[in-house]
Amino acid sequence: VLRSLGIPTRVITNFNSAHDRNINLSIDKYIDISGKTLDLTEDSVWNFHVWNESWFIRRDLGSFYDGWQVLDATPQERSKGIYQCGPASTRAIKEGHVNLDYDSSFVFAAVNADYVTWIHYSNKRKERIYSDTKKIGKFISTKAVGTNSRVDVTANYKYPEVKEITFKISYSDYKNSLTDDRKILVTAV
Repeated sequence: VLRSLGIPTRVITNFNSAHDRNINLSIDKYIDISGKTLDLTEDSVWNFHVWNESWFIRRDLGSFYDGWQVLDATPQERSKGIYQCGPASTRAIKEGHVNLDYDSSFVFAAVNADYVTWIHYSNKRKERIYSDTKKIGKFISTKAVGTNSRVDVTANYKYPEVKEITFKISYSDYKNSLTDDRKILVTAV
């Protein structure tokens, strides 16, 4: 419908798409002390989810948020009392501006939530044992114009994941760094 009105629109597919029911920006998995998964949350991770993007000028939010906007025609949650999702600015999602109207926090979680595993000891005690910051929001894609090729648009939704760097330092160097006012500078190339 939007294309018929002359509004640029495209289909987006997000793999490992988070469904954050309680909008805490994480997907929580609970296990007992034996490692058995407990059914204590309605959060889930879908193999993929599809939505539309349309190109809008955002006078309501300011020109910083102009550009591609997420519109989900199949929302699973109520937003302001009705089943709707969007238009959420992809710029807001990338920058983590989750306090804006139009479901930016929900879409942010769909592409960038942390996947957190908790040990549930009792009704009052739980302990976070693992957090995967790279699992959610993979290969966010659209179809190329004029071909059947895939275009990766992940960079429109999130910054590249930080890669961990390991390095070794001798104990004496480490001990000396604690007593000195110097800082160890590590540069990754």
